[in-house]
Amino acid sequence: MEKFNNILPDLKKAKIRTKDQTIIKREIFDLPEQVKNLGVGRTYFLRTYGCQANERDSETIAGILEVMSFTKVDNEEDADVLFFNTCAIRKNAEDKVFGEIGMLKKLKRKNPDLIFALSGCMAQEESVVNTLLAKYPQVDLIFGTHNIHRLPYLLYNAMMSKEKTVEVYSEEGEIVENLPVSRFGKYKAWVNIMYGCDKFCTYCIVPYTRGKQRSRLMEDILEEIEELKREGYQEVCLLGQNVNAYGKDLGMEDGFAKLLEEVAKTNIPRIRFSTSHPRDFCENMVHVMKKYTNIMPSLHLPVQSGNNDILKIMGRGYTVEHYKHLYDLLKQEIPNITFSTDIIVGFPNETHEQFLDTLALVDYCKYDLAYTFIYSPRESTPAAKMVDNVPEEEKSKRLQMLNEKITYYSNLNNQKYLHKTLKVLVDGLSKKNKEVYSGYSEENKLVNFTGKNVEVGKIVEVYITEIKSYSLNGIVKEETDEQS
Repeated sequence: MEKFNNILPDLKKAKIRTKDQTIIKREIFDLPEQVKNLGVGRTYFLRTYGCQANERDSETIAGILEVMSFTKVDNEEDADVLFFNTCAIRKNAEDKVFGEIGMLKKLKRKNPDLIFALSGCMAQEESVVNTLLAKYPQVDLIFGTHNIHRLPYLLYNAMMSKEKTVEVYSEEGEIVENLPVSRFGKYKAWVNIMYGCDKFCTYCIVPYTRGKQRSRLMEDILEEIEELKREGYQEVCLLGQNVNAYGKDLGMEDGFAKLLEEVAKTNIPRIRFSTSHPRDFCENMVHVMKKYTNIMPSLHLPVQSGNNDILKIMGRGYTVEHYKHLYDLLKQEIPNITFSTDIIVGFPNETHEQFLDTLALVDYCKYDLAYTFIYSPRESTPAAKMVDNVPEEEKSKRLQMLNEKITYYSNLNNQKYLHKTLKVLVDGLSKKNKEVYSGYSEENKLVNFTGKNVEVGKIVEVYITEIKSYSLNGIVKEETDEQS
């Protein structure tokens, strides 16, 4: 086995962007026997924090561990190896991870051979790794977002050497194809179309933790989707930090619109994508979404603020007027489309009047759903150096006002589905009631419903009988027909 040297993160390096072409590696995942059999008779527990990109990374981590003969367990106390795949988008997310790491210290005392590994975006931050090294001796292995493919060797070193193993690359990144994967769902699948981000919004840590924007080749993406279709998957969600910028690094014009059309032509039943950036949203995308019925009429389009001055210092690269133009165009061309968004309140020096502009934009767009947050400073981002004179009490008040308005419009939008029939992909039985099924409609509405002979993973027609603010209730349509 190779000699191992610890590599610590460096955020200054992580900022660097060159014009170098992205390296695509197509390694055959062929492991030495001692590594391949490392998990024989051993178990692993994996917890994922944060976004869909982390969820997809965790599927790769699980796939690698299972190639190494580890068996998955559902709770920490039964595991020989613990993995936390972490998120760094907000400070409270990091605090939660640190708290849970602290509570797991007792497991290490109980089982000194237990290996605890931390990966993901938190591992890419210098301050986080320094804190882990200084205060959390129970953490044995730290690796980042760029070297998941190195996991077998890192884990082998941590287990065999009994020494703390740290390998975090602070670089633009590469693309590694053909890694093993253990999908967490049988009917819905995440599909990475690109990695990283070059937008550098002033509040966001992602360009530093995920590297530069780099697009997978279209043929690799389509091959993965065709395989998922053969395996019976009903829905794919195309993933990227900014899917609208897909292909720019490959010299493609309107690259995502072209990719989206080719994915639609595979005839997989349902296609979603996340996340869109208003700055790169082109009109060709709207036409493709309108043309193909297997592209779901639902869009997540983060706005962050409804005030142009705040958008400018956020580095978003668009205006409220541009955002409204996109919204109007999509509503005009796809009348049944639903919208969700992200909104930050309490950005440094945001005035009450500027916040009211955000409320006015919500009144204009009448979002079906919004992920709302109080601004959280991220180390080494430009916004973290800005003077913030908005009191915490005021930030909380603004968040409450915003959430009340979002809830109002969500409920209002849902009213139009009452006594209508929606097509729902069945996720399974409700956790709260074993007689109720749940799933999502084409419009991305959560639907809870009853019915006989319902099959998980199938698309069924559900007649809506009751409206709630963030969900719908109904009954399988065949049964309503029988009753009438």
